[in-house]
Amino acid sequence: MLFTMKSLFLSLVLLPGLAHAEPEKIFDGRSLEGWKVQGAPYWKAVEGVLVGQSDEEKKPSILWTEKAFGDFVLTAEFRFEGDIDSGIFLRRENEQIQIGVSRSLKRDMTGSPYIGSKGKYPVEAKGVKDLLKPGAWNRFEIAVEGPSYTVKLNGTEVLDYQSDTAKDGDGPIGLQIHAGVEMKIEFRGIEVEVAD
Repeated sequence: MLFTMKSLFLSLVLLPGLAHAEPEKIFDGRSLEGWKVQGAPYWKAVEGVLVGQSDEEKKPSILWTEKAFGDFVLTAEFRFEGDIDSGIFLRRENEQIQIGVSRSLKRDMTGSPYIGSKGKYPVEAKGVKDLLKPGAWNRFEIAVEGPSYTVKLNGTEVLDYQSDTAKDGDGPIGLQIHAGVEMKIEFRGIEVEVAD
């Protein structure tokens, strides 16, 4: 039986009794094995948590998976406090789901897509203010099928976006520390499921 990525996403989140691919842990909780740093060396593993923390130099840094992915469902927990600017890159640096405060808009845009080639957020995630728990662990579920991005925050869908800038082909997943802000972002339980 063939599943589209959206139906796979629904089976994972809403219908756990259905057959689906086994999740792949892409962070082992102990090291940065399977990842590579682009930019400042701000990433480390601490007691099962992937920590990205910049310093007073406020340099940019992206932690990329060494493995490339096509269509996938990413699940991860993240935690932050205060004015941070982070996000999850989807297959390339141009396509990102935001975590934290946008440098340009000066407000929290968690769950929204930032498209680098457009220099803006084409749409805004819905209902995030009522769902996001600053200082506590939050859960993202991001389904990527071609140009379609569906995002759930703490179990509630906040985004269903069709990108007109997505390119064909596989690419890595990246975690961001934005330049110009001294910040700390934490991730744990990072898993990827791909279609069978």
